[in-house]
Amino acid sequence: MHQLLQGDALSLLTGMAPGTVDAVITDPPYNSGGRTSGERTTASARGKYVSSDAQHQLADFAGDNKDQRSYIYWLSMVLGECLRIAREGAVALVYCDWRQLPATSDALQAAGWTWRGVVVHHKPVARPRRGGFSQNTEYLLWGSNGAVLPDRNPVSLPGLVSGSQPRGQNRLHITQKPLDVMRQLVQICPRGGTVLDPFAGAGTTGVAALAEGRDFIGIELSPHYHAIASARLAEAERS
Repeated sequence: MHQLLQGDALSLLTGMAPGTVDAVITDPPYNSGGRTSGERTTASARGKYVSSDAQHQLADFAGDNKDQRSYIYWLSMVLGECLRIAREGAVALVYCDWRQLPATSDALQAAGWTWRGVVVHHKPVARPRRGGFSQNTEYLLWGSNGAVLPDRNPVSLPGLVSGSQPRGQNRLHITQKPLDVMRQLVQICPRGGTVLDPFAGAGTTGVAALAEGRDFIGIELSPHYHAIASARLAEAERS
């Protein structure tokens, strides 16, 4: 079973009932590609996260022009609402890159989640960097609503996941995550439980949740990506 809402995450989360979700797994706008004021205020998400020689014309998305202080404040409010509607022992997994890892940990803890660690997402397909190291990793900060309750969901998941971004016709979003990686991650939610993603994008988290026997609630601001996610989730529900 799934539900996908279209609109602003913070506004919609405030209307949800407390104690209704078992895991929050999300990939918020990183707000990290602009290293100067000019880049932050003028560059699109596509300009920051897509190579200049990319052949696709994927739609842009909003909400990626915050400076670091406002990013922490905004994300802590969103994650605070997620905590309010999470059950005791629920887990949060929040994606970020190396530039926003400290800021994201601040937001997670300011929201009231207990920070438990960092999961590394290795991306095998990455461009080399002359004279240095390739940027072929992203990170998931994970935390819990109170104590971790291992008897509630007795899984032992790896701290390293590996998978590259979909390519060609399978790539539907600028920052889309691999389905096989998301299928591993949603297992942190007890089987039959509910996964929440307040930044649903093309719906990959939801498709993974349904495939792994979990329910899903998603929110997506962009009408374009909401339509894509809706179609993918409907197909996953039929499968």
